[in-house]
Amino acid sequence: TGVQTCALPIFDFLGLKTLTVLVRAVDLIKARGIDLDLARLPFDDAKSYELLSRADTVGVFQLESSGMRDAMRRLRPDRFEDIIALVALYRPGPMENIPKYIACKHGHEQPDYLHPMIEGILKETFGVIIYQEQVMQIAQVLAGYSLGGADLLRRAMGKKDKFEMAAQRETFIKGAAAKGVDEAKASQIFDQVDRFAGYGFNKSHAAAYALIAYQTAYLKANYPVEFVAASMTLDLSNTDKLNVFRQEIDRMGSKLLPVDINRSLPVFSVEYAEGQKIGAVRYALAAVRNVGPAAMEAVVAERKANGPFKDLSDFAKRLDPKQVNKRSLEFLAKAGAFDSLEPNRARVFAAIETMLGIASASTSEREGSQVSLFGGGAAIPSLRLPQIPDWPLHERLNNEFEAIGFYLSAHPLDAYAKGLQRLGVID
Repeated sequence: TGVQTCALPIFDFLGLKTLTVLVRAVDLIKARGIDLDLARLPFDDAKSYELLSRADTVGVFQLESSGMRDAMRRLRPDRFEDIIALVALYRPGPMENIPKYIACKHGHEQPDYLHPMIEGILKETFGVIIYQEQVMQIAQVLAGYSLGGADLLRRAMGKKDKFEMAAQRETFIKGAAAKGVDEAKASQIFDQVDRFAGYGFNKSHAAAYALIAYQTAYLKANYPVEFVAASMTLDLSNTDKLNVFRQEIDRMGSKLLPVDINRSLPVFSVEYAEGQKIGAVRYALAAVRNVGPAAMEAVVAERKANGPFKDLSDFAKRLDPKQVNKRSLEFLAKAGAFDSLEPNRARVFAAIETMLGIASASTSEREGSQVSLFGGGAAIPSLRLPQIPDWPLHERLNNEFEAIGFYLSAHPLDAYAKGLQRLGVID
């Protein structure tokens, strides 16, 4: 009977948080009453290409490294194909062709198409061989290769197999001669193709990455606040990255609003004041250090179900101590999450043990359905805050820095701002 065999395809699945950023940003935009279909974005959006040309690409997929931003400034892309090319070129090896691509694009150099027969293949990339598909097309058009034979040539060039390459050179030159190409010219083209083929990038792969890059650039150019809020949500625990986005928010003329127990969500959100053209990003509860997302989801669920917290006593009575522990409350207090209920953070911090006691008693009453002798619920005492002064500014800011990872409400140097300005200090 013979043994039957079958070929198994191999799939690589890559986890990409940028896809979640895109979905999150679209949801935030939808909250404004705007339905955006990422699959139908126009590929000629002037704002997007202007953003890329000035290298305003913090948060833009594949295009935010310093080297890539420098290349973007010099390239000044104005079409989707430029993004595909740069994604493919910005790697060790092909990188040396970026200056030539840019020079030819802007007319500083004339493209070298090697031979009139393959000009159509290389026109899109200004004579620079970038993609594996171009290598295969050149072999087909210039030397009469079949599609399968062209793929074998591509593989041989990638592996640098000397014996196989010698055989392929002979086949290529013979095929080109049959199409009327001079033997010396065919040999020269083979050398050129071979030089690029070893680093050649799959265009379909580069195009898929370029599409995500363009989508993120489009969102940042047209809906910057929603895009940044979505990006920050995906970096909840990375305070260094959050601080970079905070600076982006300042630069775009928006605001990063402080964390607020009555207004913040577990994730970063966007708020628009009446008549305000550009929204503001509200800091996320779950982005405060030592505060878990599940605990903050429970707090927000309670707030949505029964209304905003009236004061700290009301918050304590509605708090589930199984969800939110002492350390979480301490860091929320340091971050200023309770400022709208009690601006004196030192008082809030000192009352946390008492708040947890009230929360525990309230939870026991709700779970046990306790009834007093006169038929009413068991009396839960209201919270009494200690009469103590607030933390001095430097201590308040140090605590805020510990809880958030950077200064949010103010900066230690703010007190010296006027003096520094008088001295002409350059920041």
